[in-house]
Amino acid sequence: MPVLTRLIPSPVVVDIRPGALNDLAGVLADQRISSSTGRLAIAISGGSGAALRARLESSLPRADWFEVGGGTLDDAIQLADDIKKAGRYDAIVGLGGGKIIDCGKFAAARVGLPLVAVATNLSHDGLCSPVATLDNDAGRGSYGVPNPIAVVIDLDVIREAPVRFVRSGIGDALSNISAVADWELAARERGEDIDGLAAAMARQAGEAVLRHPGGVGDDAFLQVLAEGLVLTGIAMSVSGDSRPASGACHEINHGFDLLYPKRAASHGEQCGLGAAFAMHLRGARDESRFMVDVLRRHGLPVTPEEIGFTVDEFVKVVEFAPQTRPGRYTILEHLALTTDQIRDAYADYAKAIGS
Repeated sequence: MPVLTRLIPSPVVVDIRPGALNDLAGVLADQRISSSTGRLAIAISGGSGAALRARLESSLPRADWFEVGGGTLDDAIQLADDIKKAGRYDAIVGLGGGKIIDCGKFAAARVGLPLVAVATNLSHDGLCSPVATLDNDAGRGSYGVPNPIAVVIDLDVIREAPVRFVRSGIGDALSNISAVADWELAARERGEDIDGLAAAMARQAGEAVLRHPGGVGDDAFLQVLAEGLVLTGIAMSVSGDSRPASGACHEINHGFDLLYPKRAASHGEQCGLGAAFAMHLRGARDESRFMVDVLRRHGLPVTPEEIGFTVDEFVKVVEFAPQTRPGRYTILEHLALTTDQIRDAYADYAKAIGS
């Protein structure tokens, strides 16, 4: 009998709204996650996590709280070891920003438990992705993990976080548009398979953020951004890799991180800039200018100078970028520009965006 449908790896609960954190206990008591008598291991940071614990502890009497030191591979391994030693749990809850959720995802995979992601900022699409990004001795690594079983995002909490986190998430979401264009390029030029559903989910998530008229302080816009980041994570699960959300934009981001680790800007700032420049390189000039206009409206950088880099440093980053993802075919690999050609292309980009 032919297979007429396929199973989509996705959370069983997605709760995105103002006040969602007030109902966290109810979400966790869902029989598919835990129960009213089940035990939970909750990972928090040493800073903002303390305030969240004070707020939620009385409603979660059967939870054990684990403070995570940072966002390194060692921190994630330590969390897994601490949870394993402490006893049996129904699930792990990662309560905090991207580092805490990534440590929680890795620890959950290591001990064989489901992970509930409770995000307190929207800095990138990793909150629902099948990847944990952790610092290690070689710099930074990406580790395959199962998707979270549930995602909870309280928009009231999101508004309390520094606005730079929301801006970073915007840049990461918009970069989907460039990443999918790179995927389509690889299909045309190299015969790479495209998962149409994953591509559609990622592209529409980016387009929804790109075209929404609201700003970083509006619940309606934050809802669309949060939903877009969750959909992007699911798109990566559908495709089985990061292709729907990672193309030349992320190669450029990794170039900044690896060449200038102590000066790099936020993930989303670098991805947004990389996406706008990549769209310019592929000849999509109108789309690039529109993306630049939206990035500027939200207070994101569109030139390397705006994040503290010279043009020569940016040229070096773009030249180095393809080495960060060997085997991935994007507009950078397709054009194979020389140093002088990259410099000329950036001059054209800067002129086109009025910089």
